[in-house]
Formats: sequence, structure tokens, C-alpha cells
Amino acid sequence: MRRSTVSTSQTTTTDHHPALVHQFDSMEQQKEASTFGMWVFLLTEIMMFGGLFASYLIYRLKFYAAWEAGSSSINVTWGFANTLVLIASSFTMAMAVWSAQKGDRKKQVVFLILTMILGAAFLGVKAVEYTDKYKECHIPGSFIGKPFNATGGPGCTTGNIAKEFMEHQERMGKPVTEVFAEQTAKQTQIFFSFYFAMTGLHAFHMVIGLGLLTWLTLRANSGEFGPDYFTPVELGGLYWHFVDIVWIFLFPLLYLINRTHNG
Repeated sequence: MRRSTVSTSQTTTTDHHPALVHQFDSMEQQKEASTFGMWVFLLTEIMMFGGLFASYLIYRLKFYAAWEAGSSSINVTWGFANTLVLIASSFTMAMAVWSAQKGDRKKQVVFLILTMILGAAFLGVKAVEYTDKYKECHIPGSFIGKPFNATGGPGCTTGNIAKEFMEHQERMGKPVTEVFAEQTAKQTQIFFSFYFAMTGLHAFHMVIGLGLLTWLTLRANSGEFGPDYFTPVELGGLYWHFVDIVWIFLFPLLYLINRTHNG
């Protein structure tokens, strides 16, 4: 099969680049294929998270009071802090890509390490939140330590959502009966199932991202990336930004919407 003049020229000028794998004619073609593959992967991720978001919204409509009580029991300060941490990590990741494009090896490594530190900080805060929920007996089911209990009792006195819900409704001028408050508190188990599933899946993607950044840092430190070849850093940044964007949706859905509605 005959190749065009342009294709032959690209092969001639780039086929000796050490990063060019044999199945591609040029670095440009290799980059286009890699970028396309990454977008296809991200599309599958969007469909997966999209299904979770849709299920979340459906159950929120059906168990609105439980969503209101469950969401209000989550520490919004930690959630906001984590949002700032991820926004900062997106900036350092973008700077790492820019440094790779400029061929500045030292800055690539520095910004990649900063991104990893911020990512680890996010997971640390999330671990604190999970620990608090464990102490409050808000882990769904009875598979991990204390069985779920949102109505108070031995070992679960700090997580009495029924009592908090009654007090909140009283302040809002919409008093509810103790029976309704306890029923609502028990239904928050559905909310927390979504909370741990969605934030846990997001945290899993963060862990994968940290592994990816570690691999990129090692390669950047050995000087593999520069103006002629920075696709892995660019695609790693694309993945990291995607994970950050997912959190930008999770934070208001899990932490803010009901608090805002309550005024």
C-alpha cells in the first residue's frame, strides 16, 4: 500500500524517536490514537457515574426527608476543604503538563509531586470523614463493626439522626412525631449507601490516579518528556481533571443541596 508524501515525510522525521511504537507511522498519529483511546475510556466512566447520579436523584425524590436528614449529618466543612484541595491539584496538574510541553524536567517533577500530595490530602480527609461515620454508626448494614443505627443507643449516642431531625424540624416550625423521625432516620441508610458507594468509587479513582502520577513522575525524572513527546503527561492530566470534575458534582449533591433548601 502506497503512503502519501506527508505520511512518508512524517515517518522519516519521527520514526527514530524512542517513544514511537512500531504500529504508528508518526508521533502525531500515535498521539491522536492515544488521545482517542483516553476519551473513549472517559466516556465509559461518564456512563458509569451517570448511572449512579441518576439513581441517586430518583431515590432522593422518593425518600426526600431521609436525604434531608442524612445530608445534614455530613460535615460540610470537610467536604468544602476537599473541594479546595482538588481544585488546587487540578492547577498543579495543569502546570505539570505545561512544564512537560516546555521541556522543564525539574518543574514537571515538582508539580507532579505537589499534585500527589494534594491527592493524598484529599484521601486523608475522606478517611477522617469515614471514621466519623463509623463512630456514629452510619455505615450501612452490619458488615463493618457497628451495625447501622441512626436512632441513638449504646455506642451510637453521637449519631442520633432521629433526634437531630426532630430538633431541626421544630426550629423550622414543622414539628414531626417521634415515630416519623425514627422512620426517617432508619431510611437514611439508603442515603448513606449512595454516599459511600459514590465517594468510595471516586476515592478508588483517586488511588488509581496517584499510581498513575507516580509512574509519570518516575518517567519525568528520567527526562522522557519534552516538547516532542508529552502525551502521557497530558493524558494523565486529562484523567486527573475528570476525577476532579466528578467531585465537583458529588460535593453539592451530597453535602449542599438539602442544606441550601432548608435555608
